[in-house]
Parts: sequence; C-alpha cells; structure tokens
Amino acid sequence: MIEPNADAHNAGSEDKTTVLPETAVALVEMERLQNELAGAEERAKNHWEQYLRALADVDNVRKRAAKDLESARQFAVEKFAQDLIGVKDSLELGIQTYSKEGGGKADVASLVEGQNATLRLLTKAFEKAQIEEVNPEGAAFNPELHEAMMAQPSDAPANTVLAVIQRGYTLNGRLLRPARVVVSAGK
Repeated sequence: MIEPNADAHNAGSEDKTTVLPETAVALVEMERLQNELAGAEERAKNHWEQYLRALADVDNVRKRAAKDLESARQFAVEKFAQDLIGVKDSLELGIQTYSKEGGGKADVASLVEGQNATLRLLTKAFEKAQIEEVNPEGAAFNPELHEAMMAQPSDAPANTVLAVIQRGYTLNGRLLRPARVVVSAGK
C-alpha cells in the first residue's frame, strides 16, 4: 500500500533547500552593496592618505616660506649694515684727523669736504636700502607724510608747507618718520 504523502515525505528526506526568487534578488543586492561599500572604503582610505600628504606639504611650504622670509630679512639688514660701516669709518677718520691725536691740522674746507663725503656715503646706503627723503617744501600739506609743528600767516595758500624743520623718510613707500614742517595758515 502506498501512502498518500509518501512523495512529500521522500522529498523532505533529501534535504533540498528551495530558494525563493525574492531571497535570491536580496542576496544579489546585498552582495552588490557589500562590493560598493568595500570600494567606497578603499576610496575613503586613499582620500584620507592624500589629505594627510597634502596637509604635510602645506605645513612644509609654510615652514619653508617662514624660513625664507627670515633669511631675506636678515640678509637685507646685513647689506644695509655693511653700507653703514663705510659711513662709520668715514666719520671716525674725520674725527681722528681733527682731534688732538691727528695733530689738529685740518682746516674748515677739508672738514666740510670730509662731511660731504660721509653724507654721500650715507645717501648711497639709503638709496640701496630704498630709503627716500620726504622734503615737501612748497608742496601741499599731507598729514599722511607730514607733521605740522606750527602754522604761520603767509601769502601762500593755506596748508602749504612753508619750511621743513626736519625731513621725513619712507622705506619702500612706507613712512619711517614724517617730515616736520611749518604750514601756511593763509592770510
């Protein structure tokens, strides 16, 4: 005699698993997502390494620029100092020539010539360092470059520089010291 559920019973004993179509799609989708995640993690790791390298490069550039700037500043001061040494030598020579140790034989003309030579050396040093004089006599008063010491009645238009008490100086267009001036107060 044959049992009515014998086929069903025999099929169960073979341990076959049936995969439903929905499950297969979900498994394929999950595998695809895992592959995408692995790829994204690899790209993120590469981007992080690139970021760290870029950060180190920027830090190196910043340090190198600071070192170069400091070196340039020191070198500029060194060149100016070397130019001023000549001025000092000239002043010392003049003092020695006119002092008791030098015999005091100098006349006024040689004294003036020595001072003019020293002034030329100093002027040349200033030119090399790009230090420019501000001598505004006869020009309009400019509070950015001039300091009015007094105002004086004059036939000149108001706020015209009548006299320069002390010249000013600029370094590369930046004011080092304003020119001290007497200004016209008008009539």
